Amino acid sequence: MTQQPQNPVSGLPPMEMPDNLEPVYSNLARISHTPSEIVIDFSRMLPADPKFKVLSRIIMSPVGAKMLFRALGENIARYESVFGELPLPGDSGLADGLFKGVHPPKPPEGT
Repeated sequence: MTQQPQNPVSGLPPMEMPDNLEPVYSNLARISHTPSEIVIDFSRMLPADPKFKVLSRIIMSPVGAKMLFRALGENIARYESVFGELPLPGDSGLADGLFKGVHPPKPPEGT
């Protein structure tokens, strides 16, 4: 039996999800291109694993990739409007991340 999304995008037929479809977690993507294709390889970085195995490869037309780029931007903007801005690694220093709630003690009053 296949499942259909609750709110299909208007103008598009419902998308079917196979029952045996396994979700894949990825925290790393490598993007390359040819004149006619955008290739996105998804992988997962783990602390004890010295190399990355490609878990899934998606090949799209440049127009399709640009439409995905736009859709991701719109969805991230909606997410941030509800849950707050997503900080990106590198936006602040390591010390800021580790010690952002730590402040030096106040000097005693009257000194």
